[in-house]
Amino acid sequence: MNETNLTQYRWLSRALRLTATIILGQTLFFKFSGAPESVYIFEQVGQEPAGRIGSGVVELIACVLLWVPATTPLGALLALGTMSGAIFFHLTKLGIAVQGDGGLLFALALITWAASAGVIWLHRRALPIIGAKL
Repeated sequence: MNETNLTQYRWLSRALRLTATIILGQTLFFKFSGAPESVYIFEQVGQEPAGRIGSGVVELIACVLLWVPATTPLGALLALGTMSGAIFFHLTKLGIAVQGDGGLLFALALITWAASAGVIWLHRRALPIIGAKL
């Protein structure tokens, strides 16, 4: 890989990690403070309060792991998993728009999912167990 490609790879990785971290990080306040919209969402899926707090802890861990070089792909997998759950509940129980948000939370989940998938792809060779085969 030449120097230009390596530099582009680093910038893309940073941009995707930053995108996922900002979105995940900004929702933590709402989850941990028990904001009414967050409580409503987790009541609708039957996971209030444990699901709200638990998913917040998982997302906080994902944010940290995304920025530690040795754990970047694991953080991305964790973020991808939590966003897959969010997308699933939007499509099955919550609906695209929640409490008149026009689908904003759903869109943010999709963006975070895509950013996490991109990070996994860029760092696929560093994945434990299967990375060496990719």
